[in-house]
Amino acid sequence: MIAAEFISHLLTPLRTSDSGEEALTIMNVYHVKHLPIVNNEKLLGTISEDDILGHELTEPIGSYGLSLLKGFVNKEDHLFEVMGKMAEYKLTTIPVIDDDDTYLGAITQEELIHFYADSFSFKEPGSILVLEMHKRDYSLAEISRIIESENIAILSTFLTTKPDTEQVFVTLKINSQDAKHAIATLQRYDYTIRASFTEATFVQNLKERYDALMSYLNV
Repeated sequence: MIAAEFISHLLTPLRTSDSGEEALTIMNVYHVKHLPIVNNEKLLGTISEDDILGHELTEPIGSYGLSLLKGFVNKEDHLFEVMGKMAEYKLTTIPVIDDDDTYLGAITQEELIHFYADSFSFKEPGSILVLEMHKRDYSLAEISRIIESENIAILSTFLTTKPDTEQVFVTLKINSQDAKHAIATLQRYDYTIRASFTEATFVQNLKERYDALMSYLNV
């Protein structure tokens, strides 16, 4: 899962000679709010929709005198690095370069969302459990041992931190649509279960959030 595997060659980069109007048209077609600017295969930076709207749309973007966003990733960077950079610079599109700083293409936020929707066992039948615990008590090996004692497998996990505390939330996707036995066993070992979702409930919630996000990206 490296950046090179997610490059979109359909997304057209901008040149400094392109007008603001042309840039906004491309953004609208691909449902993004950022586009890379490339001259002679070299990345100059990334321009935002807000930057363009603050200038005369008929003028070339090279005349704007912009302080371009510098967020980019190398083709060998891991997917997590890509996501971290997109979050850091608040980008809907991030450029990808090679070791010679040559522009190779871009990765869009929408493509990453589709990838996650199709990966990490989201489509596998099962249930979702959310555990809360202190960071020092977290052991995936121990949690797995307890879950597997009920002949249940963990399909995927996510770890998130509770802001301004030493607490963490551990989200588990398990391969059983009946989570009662897993919950009861975890509680016997003094684990705190903050939430649980059956497959039907979780899929409906996920679909609603996904549809809302897609609607937002299409604005």
